[in-house]
Amino acid sequence: MDPSTPAKAVKHVVEAAAGKVADALTPDVPGAPGSAPPTVEEPTTPHDPLPPKPEQGTPDTRTPTGVATGVPPIAKGQQGAYLTTAQGARLRDTDHSLKAGPRGPVLLQDHHLREKITHFDHERIPERVVHARGTGAHGVFTGYGSAEGVTKAGFLAKGKETPVFVRFSTVLGSRGSADTVRDTRGFATKFYTDEGTFDLVANNIPVFFIQDAIKFPDIIHAGKPHPDREIPQAQSAHDTFWDFVSLHTEAQHHTMWNMSDRAVPRSYRMMEGFGVHTFRLVNAAGETVLVKFHWKPKLGVHSLTWEEAQMLGGMDPDFHRRDLYDAIEAGAFPEWELGIQVFPDTPEETFAGIDLLDPTKIVPEELAPVQPVGRLVLNRTPTNFFAEVEQVAFHPGHLPPGIDVTNDPLLQGRLFSYVDTQLTRLGGPNFAQIPINRPHAPVNDMLRDGFHQHAVHAGVAPYRPNSLDGGNPFPAGVDDGAFVDVPVTVAEAPKVRANPVSFDDHFSQARLFWLSMSPVEKEHIIRAYTFELGKCYHQAIRERQLRCLANIDPVLCAEVATGLGLPAPQPTVPLADVAPSPALSQVGGEWPADGRTVGIVVDPTSDLDGVDQLRRAVFGAGMVPLLVAPHGGTVGDLPAQRTFATGRSVEFDVLLLAGAPTPAPDAIPARDAKAGAADSVTVDPRVLLLVEECWRHAKAIGAWGDGVAVLREARVSGTPGVVTGDSGTEVFAAVQRLMAAHRVWERFPASVA
Repeated sequence: MDPSTPAKAVKHVVEAAAGKVADALTPDVPGAPGSAPPTVEEPTTPHDPLPPKPEQGTPDTRTPTGVATGVPPIAKGQQGAYLTTAQGARLRDTDHSLKAGPRGPVLLQDHHLREKITHFDHERIPERVVHARGTGAHGVFTGYGSAEGVTKAGFLAKGKETPVFVRFSTVLGSRGSADTVRDTRGFATKFYTDEGTFDLVANNIPVFFIQDAIKFPDIIHAGKPHPDREIPQAQSAHDTFWDFVSLHTEAQHHTMWNMSDRAVPRSYRMMEGFGVHTFRLVNAAGETVLVKFHWKPKLGVHSLTWEEAQMLGGMDPDFHRRDLYDAIEAGAFPEWELGIQVFPDTPEETFAGIDLLDPTKIVPEELAPVQPVGRLVLNRTPTNFFAEVEQVAFHPGHLPPGIDVTNDPLLQGRLFSYVDTQLTRLGGPNFAQIPINRPHAPVNDMLRDGFHQHAVHAGVAPYRPNSLDGGNPFPAGVDDGAFVDVPVTVAEAPKVRANPVSFDDHFSQARLFWLSMSPVEKEHIIRAYTFELGKCYHQAIRERQLRCLANIDPVLCAEVATGLGLPAPQPTVPLADVAPSPALSQVGGEWPADGRTVGIVVDPTSDLDGVDQLRRAVFGAGMVPLLVAPHGGTVGDLPAQRTFATGRSVEFDVLLLAGAPTPAPDAIPARDAKAGAADSVTVDPRVLLLVEECWRHAKAIGAWGDGVAVLREARVSGTPGVVTGDSGTEVFAAVQRLMAAHRVWERFPASVA
């Protein structure tokens, strides 16, 4: 992380100019809510709106028909120094209704009151049925050129840069739910290519619950809160969900992923993405292949522990959103590689015995390696969350020339559903004209009128053929870059409601996933099944799901059954003989620690010069140091970002101890419940709680000087991943090596192999 980047330089200048001494000392710590610091007194001198924060971006200034206007993005924001009506009339008062005398009734003629309240009454639009809870960011995609042999899609050409907008989301919860629930995540990317918009509507799990879109309302109705009580919110630990997935056993593979650590990602920046379906690519010669799309995060795939996820749901339900935006503000831009698995386009549409049209199946990467085709970097946050994140509309049928769909029955249904849902959510058929959805290619579609029509169409003949408009618009040929549906032969067959026989295998790939996990990941899966099924009211549902687990693995079934106090059933089908896929495990590699958060416990007796050197080392390593102190304000000349009362272990990726703070004046349970966490008179009990939580969440911990005494008091000295040294920078260097593996799992030996 380079402290000279423009975002940081601007922020530093603004803060310093305002005399914000304490904050100006830490310009690299992200999270400032505005582009300039506030004054204590209410500002009274009129001035134009402040510019956006340096890390913010907006949709390109395009006309409704895709033409670049050349107008700066700020032109789309509010204008002028004075408050006005929606029609631009200046207002002198927005705090008092127009009344018949100071105590009289409010007058109907108060046009400002009616405009203000009417707009407020209609500020909300229907939230998405699924993926309601989301966040998003702008970025750029750069093609590697490595895909040119299999597709003519121009955005994948070598060095080609394409603007993108990405929306991350959870599936089950409402807009007000927490970020860190156990759930599938959406990873939807809108590529604004110059050949038309391409929407890659992906998830962080490569398979789906169902094989046919006609069941989509059923699985979502089962996963959503119970309709009588509207509980539980944003979780699958309830009867209707497990009732459905234990009866529709095709869901068992996805459920296994959902019970794994994949369902509680540490960060969107550390989350893999999958296109789920098989797509068809066509190259310039008309040759076709089948592919699956993969997003591979630069930082590796990492997760929260289950306890961390639960704690964050209470203390910071916006954790993933905050993490994404703070990383971009700090210059630790999230990055992924887009890759493809390539398969021959054969009439059977299978590979290695796996049906490529079955969305509940994966092809292990050991059989078909993921080939990198481009790089995605997110580098700008939204300027207005509603206008961008809430109004962005994705559709798997938004495809550029060179990419086409297959007959995957789930994908086929999505091709209808995504357009249909926008009509209600976004108020009519012209949702493509909302700025965040506007294509960056010329549009001449002959579509007219409807709610919220922003374009002012010229001409008199929106039909073809015509002569009154000189024949415009004209059809494009293949050489003109037209999208051509691949002429796939449809085999002669009776019209039936049925699946192919190859869709009948519901357990082998769930077993493949289980056998591919490391011992510690298996422990987490066992715990997740035990927790979720333990929350079900009816024992019959628990027993039925145990039958499914028996068909996946006897150890998994037996361990979950023990936790539920039930006998483990025998399998009803032969256990599949499958080879593990190492690519499915999150454990065992090393990755960059860009953008990680380092908690540093300090007090006035700490070596503050050494702490300052440590802070600089953390910044220089591309991470964010947060000082945790007995009180707010400053400790010496160093600003405290957290106090023992306000800080909690889940905010930090590692914890460093620069001292052994004695109990602060507010370390009494009557004022702070955390102060009752330990019975210590020498160290503040909230510091001991920080250490204990980080230790049991398998995080690296370091200490030097007086801080070593805290390790002894917490009884964690000498355990794996707990390091000491002579200085903060020495300890940080050792901790960095541990951070590469994300967690210190060897601290907790597993009971299953």
